Amino acid sequence: MLSPMMQQYMETKKEYPGCILFYRLGDFYEMFFDDAKIASKELELTLTGKDCGLEERAPMCGVPHHAVDSY
Repeated sequence: MLSPMMQQYMETKKEYPGCILFYRLGDFYEMFFDDAKIASKELELTLTGKDCGLEERAPMCGVPHHAVDSY
């Protein structure tokens, strides 16, 4: 079962299926799942993972909110 944060992320992602969703978490904009895979490659970001309530960790990458315009 997805964590509450990931449930909210997935609900927002459904509203914008053709977009890469920058999801604000603290001081970072995070991307998850396929968005993270695409963004990590295109923006040369490190692809990591996050426990999200599923059996496998969700692919994840992010950028600091104060530097988002440079990406």
